[in-house]
Amino acid sequence: MKPNRIKKVMNEGGLAIVSHVGFADPAVIEIIALAGFDGAFIDMEHSVFDLETVGDMIRTADLCGITPVVRVPDDNPKTILRLLDMGAQGIQIPHIAGVEGARRAVQAVRYPPLGERGGAGSTRAAGYGSTPWTEHMESSNREILLILMTEDKRGLDEIADIAAVEGVDLIALGPTDISTALGLTDPTDPKLRQTFVDLANKVNAVANARVCIPVNHASCRFTPQDLLEMGVSYSSVAPAPPTIVLNSLKASAQNIREEAAKAVKV
Repeated sequence: MKPNRIKKVMNEGGLAIVSHVGFADPAVIEIIALAGFDGAFIDMEHSVFDLETVGDMIRTADLCGITPVVRVPDDNPKTILRLLDMGAQGIQIPHIAGVEGARRAVQAVRYPPLGERGGAGSTRAAGYGSTPWTEHMESSNREILLILMTEDKRGLDEIADIAAVEGVDLIALGPTDISTALGLTDPTDPKLRQTFVDLANKVNAVANARVCIPVNHASCRFTPQDLLEMGVSYSSVAPAPPTIVLNSLKASAQNIREEAAKAVKV
């Protein structure tokens, strides 16, 4: 497996950034790559993307030189295996059920001895058989990014233990679900901001997994500088392309109508 661009940026001390894909069209991946992002965030939890579409998106990201990260709808190891065999370089699993859930995730994503991922030497991830099997296993365990989302009370209570599980690369803190779970839904509430700082500190203190928090998220806004000061090394960037397109079209329509109204008055 080729080097993971996101991991490279993180290992060099930078802030790796990805954009949500949003639209069911691999062309969006090309646009994300041309825009300068390190990866494309392919969301199967909050979308209608099917496996064939996701496979095309993964291939496009690979060919464009950015990292394809897929958020799966759940921790089903069969779904995860199919995505990995397609060549996904990142798997993000939502609503991790404590330490046990973290261990199940590692088992599904990593080859032995770290996990229990099933093997097939003819997959796209294995170069359709062109890559020696031991080399494929070693590079996959090294380059694939495993991201776990701690979003509910149990996950937050066990976050340090989850972060300590071998094979976990990133702990993603989702502002929307976390703020809802804690009853801190005001984005300007200093308690909410401090909660994220405290959670990031707990993960960083373990010195195993790293931290992922979205930049400029509406539920709790953090600037790039804020994130780097918190030890965050990976971030998804808001807003998603559908929202960007919507806002741009709304502004365009409004401007045209305002100009038309002035012309009528004249």
